[in-house]
Amino acid sequence: MSSQRPLESFEMHLRNILRLSRSRPLLRNVVYGFLTCLALYVLLYTTAPRRVLSSLPHYGQPNDVGQPTTWDGRAAKVREAFVHAYRGYMRYAAPSDELKPLSNGNVNNFNGWGVTAFDSLDTMLLMDLKHEYKHALGVVKQADFTKSEPLFVPFFETVIRYLGGLLSAYALSTDEIFLRRAEEMAKQLDPVFNSTTGLPYYSVNPKTGEHKGIEVGVLAEIASLQVEYTYLAKLTGKFEHFNRSQAIMKALGSADLKLTAGMLPIRWNLASGQISDYHLSVGAQADSAHEYLLKLYLLTGKTDRKSLEMYIQATTHIITDLLYLSPTRNLLYVTDSSTPTFERQTSPSHIFEHLSCFLPGLFALGAHTLPLDNLEALGLKLEDLGNEKSYGLGGKAYKKLKRYNLKDLHMWAAEGLAQTCWVTYADQPTGLGPDEMFMDVIMGKNTFAEPNEQSSAKHGTYLWMDAVEKWRSSGGRGIIPGLADPKPIIYSHGETSTGGQSRDYVIRKPGYLLRPETVESLYVLWKVTGDEKWRSRGWDIFEALERETKTSNGYASLQFVDRIPSQKVDSMPSYFLAETLKYLYLMFLEEDPISLDKWVFNTEAHPLPVFNWTAEERIRFNV
Repeated sequence: MSSQRPLESFEMHLRNILRLSRSRPLLRNVVYGFLTCLALYVLLYTTAPRRVLSSLPHYGQPNDVGQPTTWDGRAAKVREAFVHAYRGYMRYAAPSDELKPLSNGNVNNFNGWGVTAFDSLDTMLLMDLKHEYKHALGVVKQADFTKSEPLFVPFFETVIRYLGGLLSAYALSTDEIFLRRAEEMAKQLDPVFNSTTGLPYYSVNPKTGEHKGIEVGVLAEIASLQVEYTYLAKLTGKFEHFNRSQAIMKALGSADLKLTAGMLPIRWNLASGQISDYHLSVGAQADSAHEYLLKLYLLTGKTDRKSLEMYIQATTHIITDLLYLSPTRNLLYVTDSSTPTFERQTSPSHIFEHLSCFLPGLFALGAHTLPLDNLEALGLKLEDLGNEKSYGLGGKAYKKLKRYNLKDLHMWAAEGLAQTCWVTYADQPTGLGPDEMFMDVIMGKNTFAEPNEQSSAKHGTYLWMDAVEKWRSSGGRGIIPGLADPKPIIYSHGETSTGGQSRDYVIRKPGYLLRPETVESLYVLWKVTGDEKWRSRGWDIFEALERETKTSNGYASLQFVDRIPSQKVDSMPSYFLAETLKYLYLMFLEEDPISLDKWVFNTEAHPLPVFNWTAEERIRFNV
C-alpha cells in the first residue's frame, strides 16, 4: 500500500492528465470542463450565505446543536423510527395488541382490541402520518368492546391506553368516531365501579360485567382515571362520567392521613375508602395518582381546588422526607418509606425506580403552571395545608418550607432528579438506563447534615432537605446540593459485579423496557427552562435506542443495559409509540404543537386540551 497522502496522490494524477491533454483535444476539453465545474463548486460552497448552509442537516455534530433545522431534522428521524415500529406492527401483529419484534409474532396482553393502534393515534396525528393513521382508524372501528382476550380487562391500563388514546385523538381530529367509541368503551367498563365507595376494582369482564380483584387496591390503579373521565364528562355533558372521577377525589380527600403527613399511601380498602398501610412511594403502584392531582387541576382550568391542595401536600412530603443524596456524586433521588411518619423513623428502601423519573417533569410542570411563590393568590397557606392537628408532626415540614421560595425549591428538585435520571443512562455502555437501582447511603457523619433527632444522617442516610438547610444556613454559597452536573462513569466489562461505590448505586434490575419516564422529564425540563442540555441528552438517548434496540421490524426491550451487546427481549410495548417516541419528537420540534399551558398529558402521554366549565356545567356538575 502506498504511503503517499491522498492530496499528494490527487495532485500527481491531475498533472499527468493535464500533460496528456495537450496532445489530445477531446481529452483537453473534458479536463477543462471538469476543472471549471470544480472551481465553481468551491466558489459557491465557500461563499454561500450562512442561512443556505445551515439548512443542511448535520446529525450529531456538537457545534450544530441548537440550529433550528438540525433539531427539526432530528424530529424527522424520530418520525422515521415511529413509522418503522408501526409498520412492523401493521405487517406482523395487527389487529392484535402488540408486536413481538424479534420473532415477528404478536401477543394479546391488553384486551385483544389492538392496543398499539389505539395508543398510537395521537402520535400519528401530531406526526401527520396519513397511511398509518388510516390503518389505526380501521382497527378502532372493528374492535369489539364486548369481548376481550383475556376475558377480564385491566381497568387502569385500559383507561390510560385505550380511553386516553381515543379522547386525545378526538381532541386533535374532532372525528366523532373517537368520541362515540370512547363512550361505548366506558359503558362496558362501568361495572368495575361496583364497590361501596365507587373505587374501581382491578379488572372487569366487559361481556358479563363481573369484576375481579381483592378488596385492597393500589393507589395508581384506583386513582388514575380522573383526567380521562372528567374530560369525557366535559365532551358529553353526562354526569355519570363526572361522578366516577369525583368519587375518587371524595375518597382521597376524606381519608385520614395523619400518619402519612398528608401524602397518599399505596394501599386502600375499596369498601371503606380508608388506607390499608403506610407505604409511601412515587414509583410502581403509586406514580400516576400523584401526577393526576396536579393535572386534574390544570385540565379544569385551575378550578379543582381540592386536587391542588392534595398536590401541594404530597409534594411537600416528597421533598422533605423522600428525597435523598448519594455520598460520592451527590445524586439526588427519590425512594419510598414504609412506617408511619409520626414515628420519625421511616424505613427508606433506597431503591430508585426508572418509573419514578416522571417526577422531575411533574415538579417542573407544577413550578411552571402554579404561583408556588405566591400561594396566597390562590387563597392557600402552607401552614393551613400542613397544620399539625391534621397531619401530626408532618406539619413541621411546612414551617421549614416557609423559609424558601417554593417555586425555586420545586425547580431545584426537578433539575436535580432529572440529572440523576439522565446519568443512569449515560453511565451504561448501551446509553440506556436500568429499570431499578439500589442507591448507596452515607455511613457516619455527613458533609451537610449534622446528626440529630430529626436528621436521617444518624441512620446512615442523607435527606436532601437536610443538605439544603445546611447550604442555606452557610449563606447559600456554591452549587445547590444535588444540582451539580454529574460526570458519567462507564464501567469496563466485569466491574459491575464488584459494586457501585464510585457510581453511588448498584443495578437491581438491569433491563430497559423502552420506558418513557426519563425522556418525558427531559422534554418538560427543556420546555420550562429552555436549557439546550436537556434536549441534547434526549438526542443521545434516541441515538442509543436506534443503536441498541432497533430490529428489522420494530424495537425491542433489552435484558441488560450494562453490557454490549445486550440481549434483546421479544417485546415492544405500546407505550413506546405512545410516549417514548412522542416525547422525543416533541422535544426536537422547533415549533411545539402542544403547549404546556394549553394541554395536559395523561399518564400515557395522550394530550387533552385545558378547558373551562360553562355556567350551565357548573350547575349540572356542582363545581
